[in-house]
Amino acid sequence: MTDTGSADKTAMRPASDLLVVVGARPNFMKAASIIPAAHEAGLTTTLVHTGQHYDDDLSKIFIEELELEEPDISLGVGSGTHATQTARVMLEFEQVLSRIRPRVVVVVGDVNSTIACALVARKERYPVAHVEAGLRCFDPLMPEEINRTLTDHLSTHLFTTSVDADENLAREGIDAATVYFVGNTMIDTLLRFRTAAVERRAPARFGLDDKPYALLTLHRPANVDEPGQLEEVLDVAAELSAEIPFVFPVHPRTRARLEGTAVAQRLSGLASFIQTEPLGYLDFVGLVAGAHLVLTDSGGIQEETTVLGIPCLTLRDSTERPVTVSQGTNVVVGTDPTRIRAEARKAIAGERPAARRPEKWDGLAGRRIVEVLARLPR
Repeated sequence: MTDTGSADKTAMRPASDLLVVVGARPNFMKAASIIPAAHEAGLTTTLVHTGQHYDDDLSKIFIEELELEEPDISLGVGSGTHATQTARVMLEFEQVLSRIRPRVVVVVGDVNSTIACALVARKERYPVAHVEAGLRCFDPLMPEEINRTLTDHLSTHLFTTSVDADENLAREGIDAATVYFVGNTMIDTLLRFRTAAVERRAPARFGLDDKPYALLTLHRPANVDEPGQLEEVLDVAAELSAEIPFVFPVHPRTRARLEGTAVAQRLSGLASFIQTEPLGYLDFVGLVAGAHLVLTDSGGIQEETTVLGIPCLTLRDSTERPVTVSQGTNVVVGTDPTRIRAEARKAIAGERPAARRPEKWDGLAGRRIVEVLARLPR
């Protein structure tokens, strides 16, 4: 499964300061500020891409747009059940550790690759740094909540994005001396590439340049795997598209669930409901930045809309990023059609929360992380 050809540039390397793991597309945005900061500090890095993400071509686009070097190692684990995917990553990553012997394993986010690599690393007695630690939505059945909680309790260095995350870790008995409030590396990347994203004029490609529009994303199993719930949300979006055009980049999971359904047929007949394939990072950020309103079940988009000042409706019953509600532009509306309509129409009418950027979301989180890791014994 491991690509030992051109994708593995480390076969002869005896050690590395930081071994950075990415698995799904959001991981690239979270790691993109850590690697250059490490190089500036004189640290060596090894980038491991587990291949968890569903679209290799889109992953390559993200690597190019974020100005990352090609991964040193690509595991190519592919999709599968949670157990299958996690097990494949663990088996492959164990071999990587035996060759690279890093000083620290850096994992980001809350995907299956995150917990798999953290678990292997700790059993092999390597320090683990978890970037984006302490986030909790308090839904114990959500796969990401399981991953992030277990990863935090395995990690030796925990880097948080907000004060509430520090408080969550303290309640769980994690030693405060191992927790560092550094800010948000995803926002580092957003601030770095925002101008380039806007200059690509992605809205114009959909005939929406200088026009108000809403952006919709749906991918979480709780929303797309239950046909009745998915149909309810999309029916509301279709109704609202009569008032403001919608752009809907369709996640492959969502597309598979929609195929052949009555709601898919209805949506395909609406000129004001624009469906598109998943987009690269810059085009997607350009769409978010130009939107009048965003409806999503994604965690990272809640953060991006907060910084960009775009009203965001989170189509979930809870969020692990409460700072985007208390300080940002996010409103958690769940999947109740009445609530979605009411809050969406407020935004369509021009009502916007009086948002402020959360503390330390200033583009310097990656540097703060590296400052801590650079002090560790060599």
